[in-house]
Amino acid sequence: MNWHEKTLSELSQAIFAKEVSSVELTQYFLQRISQYQGLNAYLDVQEDLSLRDAHFADELIAKGHAGPLTGIPVAHKDVFVTKDWKSTAASKILENYLSPFDARVVERLGVRGAGMVCLGKTNMDEFAMGSSNENSAYGPALNPWNTQYVSGGSSGGSAVAVAAGLAPIATGTDTGGSIRQPAAFCGITGIKPTYGSVSRYGMIAYASSLDQAGPMGKSAADCGLMLNAICGHDQRDSTSLRREPGNYLRLLGKNWSETGRLPLQGLRIGVPEEYFAQGLQEEVGQAVRASLKQFEDLGATCIPVSLPKTKLSIPVYYVLAPAEASSNLSRYDGVRFGYRAKDYKDLTQMYERTRSEGFGAEVKRRILIGTYVLSQGYYDAYYLQAQKIRRIIAQDFQTAFTTCDVLMGPVAPQVAWKIGEKSKDPVEMYLEDIYTLSPNLAGLPAMSIPCGMSTEGLPIGLQIIGNYFAEAQMIQIADHYQHVSTWHQLVPSSSVKSSGGTL
Repeated sequence: MNWHEKTLSELSQAIFAKEVSSVELTQYFLQRISQYQGLNAYLDVQEDLSLRDAHFADELIAKGHAGPLTGIPVAHKDVFVTKDWKSTAASKILENYLSPFDARVVERLGVRGAGMVCLGKTNMDEFAMGSSNENSAYGPALNPWNTQYVSGGSSGGSAVAVAAGLAPIATGTDTGGSIRQPAAFCGITGIKPTYGSVSRYGMIAYASSLDQAGPMGKSAADCGLMLNAICGHDQRDSTSLRREPGNYLRLLGKNWSETGRLPLQGLRIGVPEEYFAQGLQEEVGQAVRASLKQFEDLGATCIPVSLPKTKLSIPVYYVLAPAEASSNLSRYDGVRFGYRAKDYKDLTQMYERTRSEGFGAEVKRRILIGTYVLSQGYYDAYYLQAQKIRRIIAQDFQTAFTTCDVLMGPVAPQVAWKIGEKSKDPVEMYLEDIYTLSPNLAGLPAMSIPCGMSTEGLPIGLQIIGNYFAEAQMIQIADHYQHVSTWHQLVPSSSVKSSGGTL
């Protein structure tokens, strides 16, 4: 049985029907992880821990204490701390670090929460800083559609794990597109929920006012099922919303044929003109427009809208995010935990050498930028000004939502690029985030779903942006699209030289 091709609902049904046990399912995915190590999707895999949890899940099922996710394996991005597993954020400065506790997301999904079984920790850009997964201290996760191309970042390992069938679903985090962009590059579905919907407790911080956890899976329905498990208030996170999230799948399964209406009749889709301007790869634009036509066939109406401050999202983000990173990463000094330089004369030199040797080039670059914009004489000119423009960007969205229900456009200006192609020019890499940054700055929910393939055989993603707390509506819209399209069902078949197999 090809269990890696099944949805979460199908796996759950198989477990409850005793067609497969959690232990057997876990062993199946562990074998695939071992077979395709060449993709470098995982940074830490411990079979004994996974099988221990799988046995516990099977006991829950036997006692009748199981839920819809019980016994199903999951992969966690290495930005979430996990007890007994390495938690490195793909950085040498946290090499071999073991956390004494689990992140809230890990708690909620684990065998004593939703009942899921951890398969391992997935690769990522160091401290979630990057758009290609090339900034990982342990080498990039390779795109399973073509291993010469990037997988996207920073949640590239999670995207590769799901796309290559090395996990049924995975967790990711999104600071400026780090769920949506790798989901688009690897041909899967990914959701960044409304800021504050998912607890950041135990999530290694990059930019605290932007970071948000979310699911990465095969379909919108799968991601909604995971959202049901991870969303909710957490008193240990000061940014956690005191709001009952509800069931994110509550709008699915309605029988529209009885009413004689089209599934999406009355839906108003805003199409930002700035998302189709200069710089958009032609075949990406064509695929997105073709998907918009399919939405119209489902009854929706496309309305031109404007988000005039879109271009400003890049400079605003790359002032605010590094500023917060400069503060958050100051804790990695070699004193309390993590890497410490071996040779030093005094405390100051220990700080300098530890951070110089432990951090990668991109992390150091962003720390320096952040420290600069927060320094005396530049705070008002850069940081404070960026915060003001951030509010204007958020207002642009609210103006657009007066005439439409959701916004749609491309996830990225182009498909995945070759490994090393943009690594020498950080600014060129930053420009790839043009369409994904602004929803984070505004705190809005957004998702990526597959909508086409390039002539080179690389996936293309469609971005859906909703108003605050519109996740259930977005999942419903994406689910209708995935019932009339097959892009999300395509699987990669590229060879992985270092593992000697094909997917």
